[in-house]
Amino acid sequence: MGLKYRNELKFMINYHQYFTIRQRLKALMKRDEHAGPNGEYHIRSLYFDDIGNTALDEKLGGVSDRVKYRIRIYNMEDKVIHFEKKIKKNEYIAKVKESLTRSMVDELLHGNIEILNVPDKPLFAELYDEMKHRLLRPKVIVDYVREPYVCANGNVRITFDKELRSGLSSTDLFDTELGAVRALDENFIILEVKFDEYLPGYIRDALQMEGLQRQSASKYVICRKYIKMNSWEDQ
Repeated sequence: MGLKYRNELKFMINYHQYFTIRQRLKALMKRDEHAGPNGEYHIRSLYFDDIGNTALDEKLGGVSDRVKYRIRIYNMEDKVIHFEKKIKKNEYIAKVKESLTRSMVDELLHGNIEILNVPDKPLFAELYDEMKHRLLRPKVIVDYVREPYVCANGNVRITFDKELRSGLSSTDLFDTELGAVRALDENFIILEVKFDEYLPGYIRDALQMEGLQRQSASKYVICRKYIKMNSWEDQ
């Protein structure tokens, strides 16, 4: 089966815009079933990059076709862990992912890449090759709270990502005392809009606000740049 590419639009919004847009969307979309009682869940990702920081440099350089690798967990639990490859082609994104166990994550973070030497799993085989030959390694933890909404019409998913934080000196995904610090001003929220072939007009109308402009809001880049500014990242 070929890759399923989707549209992805990103915006940096303030709290006034957030409250206005959220109020509109509540009447048009459903809360994601994975959200907790307060309509949110927590995401923590560990991003990887190679010895040349290719993912970071390509994003900063505006390269239209690029990839990022990350391990992602939810609500600080180890029931669902994925190693993901996010593929970007112009305005479209696709994901490839494989499940990991907690023990596999622990092995990886201790430098044992042989657990990925699994030829019949293409993503693992690719990661193994990247780690062996391009020295792909953990670079930064990206931590935030997500408020998601979904709509079957157009397979739309809209998320408000808040409290973006970064772990300054650790790559331990399950560290409850990580000491993550804000990497983005607390007055800003990242709005992401994902859909398949089309975005229904009534949802597009609900997103219209004066001053709302698309931005290249990469949480990975924001956190990497924050760490660099604070001189914690190994060069």
